[in-house]
Amino acid sequence: FMTGVNVAVDGIEGCRLTRCGYTGEDGFEIAMPAEHAVSIASRLLEDPAVNPTGLGARDSLRLEAGLCLYGNDLDQDTTPTMGALGWTMGGPGSRRRVEQGFLGAEHILTPEGKFKKVPRKRIGIKGMKAPARDHTEIYDATGETKIGEVTSGTFSPCLKAPIAMGYVETKSAKVGTEIMLKIRNKMQKAEVTKMPFVESRYYRVPE
Repeated sequence: FMTGVNVAVDGIEGCRLTRCGYTGEDGFEIAMPAEHAVSIASRLLEDPAVNPTGLGARDSLRLEAGLCLYGNDLDQDTTPTMGALGWTMGGPGSRRRVEQGFLGAEHILTPEGKFKKVPRKRIGIKGMKAPARDHTEIYDATGETKIGEVTSGTFSPCLKAPIAMGYVETKSAKVGTEIMLKIRNKMQKAEVTKMPFVESRYYRVPE
């Protein structure tokens, strides 16, 4: 898991095979020279167990897994702590948080290695009746004060219900907080929930 190798695929050199689980499922990613993409895809589809799928399926899977899409859920103004990605820097006392030798550390960590307070945080959202797409406005439980915005949303095939991610003011980011979403100019009740929405099935090395 989280490794990659340079390989020849169906006799075609210059390909790279990785196992990064971007969708939240266990799987493999194949990078190849553009001019051979059709031939490799056609070769894979010769196997009756292989079915083609599109970006919509990939997007619903990664959202069910609570994974961010750069440009939607992350951008150059979003810190790892805002995006609920502080775990990538290790726990208290870890080398990264102690040495702070990475670009931008001074904006994220205190000199003691603690996370600095942030004005907004990424949350999971469930409970609404209709899917909330990106840029849907998020309000407090009264529906009077705007507190954030949805960054990704879809209908979950696994849960058979709408799910979404977004950013809200930190004080409203606690799991269980009741919120309102303005979907097609109508207010709908929703709730802040933990992620992932669906248990991830990444490959795990046997212990």
